[in-house]
Amino acid sequence: MRDFAYQRAHDVSAAVALLGADPEAQYLGGGTNLVDLMKTGVERPARLVDVRELPLDGIESTGDGGLRVGATVTNSDLAAHPEVRRRYPALAQAVLAGASGQLRNMATVGGNLLQRTRCGYFTDLSRPCNKRAPGTGCSAVEGEHHNHAILGATEHCVATHPSDMAVALAAFDAVVTYESADGPGQLPLAEFYLPVGDTPHLETALPAGALITGVVLPPAPVAAHSRYRKVRERASYAFAIGSIAGALDVRDGVVREVRLAFGAVASRPWRAREAERVLTGGPADAEAFAAAADAELAAARPLPHNAYKVTLLRNLVVALLTELTEEAAR
Repeated sequence: MRDFAYQRAHDVSAAVALLGADPEAQYLGGGTNLVDLMKTGVERPARLVDVRELPLDGIESTGDGGLRVGATVTNSDLAAHPEVRRRYPALAQAVLAGASGQLRNMATVGGNLLQRTRCGYFTDLSRPCNKRAPGTGCSAVEGEHHNHAILGATEHCVATHPSDMAVALAAFDAVVTYESADGPGQLPLAEFYLPVGDTPHLETALPAGALITGVVLPPAPVAAHSRYRKVRERASYAFAIGSIAGALDVRDGVVREVRLAFGAVASRPWRAREAERVLTGGPADAEAFAAAADAELAAARPLPHNAYKVTLLRNLVVALLTELTEEAAR
């Protein structure tokens, strides 16, 4: 590990200034991803700016009925908050599915959004990886890729984004707020993560040196009727091989509103807009749910060893929406 300096920031402007003064510095939240990457040599910051003590650890209602979540709120506190559980249950479920209890106690909302892929080639310095070393190639295309992307990938990178939390946030149209040297700003989560293209090393649209200050969840009555489902290779703590966040409003057997987002199938949380379009105004039954999933997954371009994800996601859509429909009927 490279020797590094360490400074603790006590206000947001000071943290941004510290990073602006040192282009090789990085923010440190819970460290549950960054420190691991420093140990393997993937990340080599010259300075860590600790932001855990910034006054960004609150969860509060917004004037229009949404929620504002601070960037240093721990995953444990987010999942346990009564308003999160009541208004956005899929978000609480996603966070609880995302890691062990010990990691949730340390990991922060801002850090969760910025975590890097768990692709084995990304963390193996002996193998080519365009995300880690642009222009070297993507080892996973011809190598081990059973848990890699089937949507939105290119020949330059087929890695997936590992966050469970971000999948639920995508379903609920969350907005990321930040502070930069030019002042405050915000990015809808749909624009926060960049498409892979031929620059997979460029992962977010955050300005250079910007600090995430929080996430705003807009009011969404349908979100109160939501769930998160995750499939993984073992029942204990593990990253998803496929996941889904869904919310559904059914009246008289007709889908009035639906939200769907997939995880572990792309380089970013995948909002299933086509499936939502197909479902809205139609019947709430298994046949319609399967047809909507097929419409969304028609864009899938699986590799030889991850084509199973198409069937997996289709089944997840049908199962989750069926559960929500049956729940609404009770």
